[in-house]
Amino acid sequence: MNCPCGSNIKYTDCCKVAHDNITLVETAEQLMRSRYTAFTMANGDYLMNSHHQKTRPIKEKNSIENWAKSVNWIRLEILNKTKGFKSDTEGTVTFNAYYFENGNVEIIHEKSAFEKDNGNWMYVGLAN
Repeated sequence: MNCPCGSNIKYTDCCKVAHDNITLVETAEQLMRSRYTAFTMANGDYLMNSHHQKTRPIKEKNSIENWAKSVNWIRLEILNKTKGFKSDTEGTVTFNAYYFENGNVEIIHEKSAFEKDNGNWMYVGLAN
């Protein structure tokens, strides 16, 4: 099965690597893609573990999982990125995540901020 993140690579060779060991994520975009895939699988543990501790919504894990299961994920589209490479400590990724809910195609459009924490890329939240 190709990875839901749109990489055209098998899931086992793509986002599953991050899901199994977040320390192997090398860029902010890789983390973004792995988080999108985690949403498609309602993998709340990974979504919490890849969310920076300073902004992590621990109490929302169950509602995030329930919502992620309630929609049909269509695709991820990366629109732009700044920094976020292996040697950087911060970066942003702008994306559209398409999903089907209540008979309509919906789009999450977000410019996400990422930072390294203890050497690992983490999602922080919305970027300025």
